[in-house]
Amino acid sequence: MLAPVTDDDGAPFWEYAARGELRVQSCARPSCGEPRFPPRPCCPHCGSFDSEWRLMSGRGRIWSYAIPHPPLLPDYAAHAPYNVVVVELSDAPRIRLVGNVVTSPDAPLDSLDPARLRIGAPVRAVFDGNGLPRWLPERP
Repeated sequence: MLAPVTDDDGAPFWEYAARGELRVQSCARPSCGEPRFPPRPCCPHCGSFDSEWRLMSGRGRIWSYAIPHPPLLPDYAAHAPYNVVVVELSDAPRIRLVGNVVTSPDAPLDSLDPARLRIGAPVRAVFDGNGLPRWLPERP
């Protein structure tokens, strides 16, 4: 599988994920406080360089999805067909994260029948053994 490529701004995201925490960079200016993703040095809302990493509930909903046939990346060929989802976070609706919906944290990418995916379906974040965020379907 592919490993995340980190930079100085995004490294804390992956450090928290390795501990099983979904955190999002947010503006630390009290008059702003807006969450932002992807991480960056300056708040796009107020221009502040002050930031913090806020713990999210890990809950969200599927905003969009695709089923690659065949996969675009050779490292994923053995898992095709698999889903790629965009999840809108419940705690921060402007934040959308890309990942895969699976049946358990360590399940293969093709573990969920693609027919079960629906726009708006509730999901929650889980982490595989490498700290990669994935999504589990939630019961309504």
